[in-house]
Amino acid sequence: MSSTLQARETRVDIIGVPMDLGASRRGVDMGPSAVRYAKLHDRLRALGIPEIVDHGNLQVPIREALDNDDPSANYLAVIQRVCDELAGLVERSIVDGGLPIVLGGDHSIAMGTLAGLTRARTAAPGVIWIDAHADINSPESSPTGNVHGMPLWFALKNGYALPQTTVQIGLRDVDEIEKRLLRESGVRAFSMTDVDKLGMPRVMEEAVAIAGAGGRPIHMSFDMDGIDPSEAPGTGTPVKGGLSYREAHLAMEIAHESGRLRSMEMVEINPILDTRNQTAALAVGLICSGLGKSIL
Repeated sequence: MSSTLQARETRVDIIGVPMDLGASRRGVDMGPSAVRYAKLHDRLRALGIPEIVDHGNLQVPIREALDNDDPSANYLAVIQRVCDELAGLVERSIVDGGLPIVLGGDHSIAMGTLAGLTRARTAAPGVIWIDAHADINSPESSPTGNVHGMPLWFALKNGYALPQTTVQIGLRDVDEIEKRLLRESGVRAFSMTDVDKLGMPRVMEEAVAIAGAGGRPIHMSFDMDGIDPSEAPGTGTPVKGGLSYREAHLAMEIAHESGRLRSMEMVEINPILDTRNQTAALAVGLICSGLGKSIL
């Protein structure tokens, strides 16, 4: 294997967010540790990245110590406080010339990542959101009240993501109300049917063109349940018929080749449900593909 690391990627900032308050199944709080255990630092050093700064994990309260006072959006106030702290770290990373890699934790943390990126650049990034689920429920529409099903709705509402530069890929489990919300949002969505029909190269070419319009930097928000559970079993909401191993890597490779991928997050890694840390190891490989690791 060889790598083609681009010169501007001189420093990577790793930020762990052991958040499990946004999901109903426990265990994703151990995701950042699982990814580090899968030799993330060693793999990044092997790419030739001269500086790797690991900011450790943010402090996330455990739910047993909390009162849930809003069943329409469980633990939202606490999640937002953690996301505010995350936003500050992401903002500082960008301002200092780093490339932030955020390790989840459930997908609710995307609210903080996107807020920080927007504050740093005074403009919302282009977003490629790989996921089995649309994550665009509102507190009023959500059947569960789980905030990890709402981060895109909140990001769009607050201007941390823009519908015209946001693309979703891999959808295959979308609530009926979410289908309407997604259509009304104006976000470009590629279901797994679209991936099957068009192929990942065309899907990603369109995604990069939309998210990176006008030279806009691209953020990759990668939910590991976007991948088929045969390859990524360690996730709390698995859905059959997802992206293959190679489709997932190709998505990251094309994102890197665009020259616009400037931040990423890997979320919903649940070691309790995993097989020999397989899902975390795959996440590390995907991060490396996004940073330029290539087959030849």
